[in-house]
Amino acid sequence: MTAAQIDVVHIGSASRDLTADDPRGWRLGGGVTYAALTTARLGLRTAALVVVDAGASSADELDLLRGAGVELELVRLAEGPVFDNRETPTGREQICHAVGRPLAIPTLPASWIEATAWSLVPVAGEVDDDWVNAVPSDAVLALGWQGLLRHLVAGDRVERRPPTPSELVRRADVVGVSAHDLAPGIDIFALSRFLHPGARLLVTDGRSGGTAIRVGDDGPLGSVRYLSATVRREVDPTGAGDVFLAAVLATVVDLGIAGGGRDGFAGRGLDLEFAAIAGALVVEGPGLSAVPMREAVLARRARGGLEA
Repeated sequence: MTAAQIDVVHIGSASRDLTADDPRGWRLGGGVTYAALTTARLGLRTAALVVVDAGASSADELDLLRGAGVELELVRLAEGPVFDNRETPTGREQICHAVGRPLAIPTLPASWIEATAWSLVPVAGEVDDDWVNAVPSDAVLALGWQGLLRHLVAGDRVERRPPTPSELVRRADVVGVSAHDLAPGIDIFALSRFLHPGARLLVTDGRSGGTAIRVGDDGPLGSVRYLSATVRREVDPTGAGDVFLAAVLATVVDLGIAGGGRDGFAGRGLDLEFAAIAGALVVEGPGLSAVPMREAVLARRARGGLEA
């Protein structure tokens, strides 16, 4: 029997995020888990290569991914990232309890190699420039940049690592990063010069919305400010940026997911409003369980889901 065609492949480490609200003392997190569950619940045929440590390997949350139809491959390593995420009046503060290990490139199923889109969503710098060679040249590549911009030492607060040019950033077609992972005052338009012509840099900024920069031959070609979506009740802000980037990628793969588009991207669509609403909905519940279904995003959008 021929394996089913995959629309999007996600790569990265699961993290264990410490919390007093779970009897285990932690919830499963990491960009790859949020991104994979998002594209699956939005209707794409999704695969994910997820790095896990011993504790994460049997996490109940993995069954959420499987139940949504994610074709899941686990890579078990001796150590995975562990974080204590503390919300403060000045923003999130992260304490790193375990750094995790780098992810070597394994042999992947043939059906994955033919996927329309790939998503590299590291949480602790576990993917490096070698992964450029694993992504087919004709695939759309999304990169969660913030997972490469963290200086991690076990037992210490997570510090920012300054953005620098890299082969991964240059190859990516859509790069997402949180403004909170960048130094105050950084010129985001200058950062766009690290990307290839035709790519998009998406800089999210919480309740302030964000900026989408289109890259030309000599740097930024144009930009759009987009509004944040209304959050009715903030329960857990973890994963909002990952869901946003995954929802953007979903509309690149299939604009019909969002019911139409407002922007062009390399012959495909890119719908920031739809993605912003998806990112807001995940904040309204705890952990991965709050990742929204497509119907919920469309329903919120129909009622007017953006901040005034």
